Amino acid sequence: MPMDLTTDEQALLESDNPAVRKSMELLVRLGDIYGAEEFVEIGSAQASGISYKSIGDPGVEFLEGFAAEGAEVEVQTFANPAGMDIDRWEEMGVDPEFAKQQRRIVGALREMGVTVSFTCTPYLAGNLPGPNEHIAWAESSAVSFANSVVGARTNREGGPSALAAAITGRTPKYGLHLAENRVPTHRIDVDVELQNQADFAALGSWAGRIVEDGRPYFAGVDGATTDELKALGAAMAATGAVAMHFVGGVTTDEEPPTDLETLEFGSAELEAEYGELNSTEDTDLIVFGCPHASVDEIGQVADRLDGESLDRDLWVCASGAVKSQADRMGYTETIEDAGGMVLSDTCNVVAPIEEMGYESTATDSAKAAAYLPGFGEQDVHFDDKLSLLEEAIE
Repeated sequence: MPMDLTTDEQALLESDNPAVRKSMELLVRLGDIYGAEEFVEIGSAQASGISYKSIGDPGVEFLEGFAAEGAEVEVQTFANPAGMDIDRWEEMGVDPEFAKQQRRIVGALREMGVTVSFTCTPYLAGNLPGPNEHIAWAESSAVSFANSVVGARTNREGGPSALAAAITGRTPKYGLHLAENRVPTHRIDVDVELQNQADFAALGSWAGRIVEDGRPYFAGVDGATTDELKALGAAMAATGAVAMHFVGGVTTDEEPPTDLETLEFGSAELEAEYGELNSTEDTDLIVFGCPHASVDEIGQVADRLDGESLDRDLWVCASGAVKSQADRMGYTETIEDAGGMVLSDTCNVVAPIEEMGYESTATDSAKAAAYLPGFGEQDVHFDDKLSLLEEAIE
């Protein structure tokens, strides 16, 4: 059955503005595919497909063409990480031609009114939705955090659909926009103490492969910080397609249904998952901040590196907003005095690290550990932040 459009939505579908009309046509087709009966208005959007590494010349031409056709966002819209720190790309070692094309992408987004804050953690950079607010976000870890921790409502949008939603201010009402779809599908009993952020990431990596696109409920987790929840959700989104989860006593006080498939995660599974995520012990680059680091995470790195020197390269990746806070706290200076870099706008997954001479990466991110062998042609060493720093201090 075709979607029921309001008068305003029909006007968007018949707009004289080519970009608006194309956006609405795309969203109507998407709604028809998923059986949506109507649209919902959104409070914000987050667009992916921003790195030149990911979209190449066709993506650059599409974005510039769309902007030229009159595309302009109607709601607050942030963009996913770019392929480089927009200001420090030369220090990173990015090729000038890559930088030129990346700047063209930035220009097109700016022309469309997109906030040029390139981050996978928009909720740490000024785009924090409210509970039950409908949004259209594309970055998988941000989608998981928004649904699971904040309580907002979004599907895992693709780059084009998120941009179309930003331009029209609405998205089809299906999937996780519907209350009946926001319930657990699996129960995971956690019978091991999760001692650090990497342990949470390993749990998420294990769970994502098993539940795939389900919505797991974790029981037995004895508290979790915002950063640990961020790592948990990001890992599940990377190894599976999990867009929502529940942590009993942390993100929800409700008990799960009693008829769920139940899985056990203990010390054996945790140890095996570390083995699954590791392919090397020798690395030439350490990266923290996938998803983008918080001020607390940057502070942990700075505290450990105070007065020390590193024997290999280190990137700590964050949003521009968070990096500004780290600058004021003195964390950036401490890390860079030790030989590291605190970068904005980018991360090692979307930066062209394979062309920059790096062959192996150390990280505490299960998301990065899952993606890097394919996206960055990297061998990976996965472990806790402090353990990785200990190994790299001269």
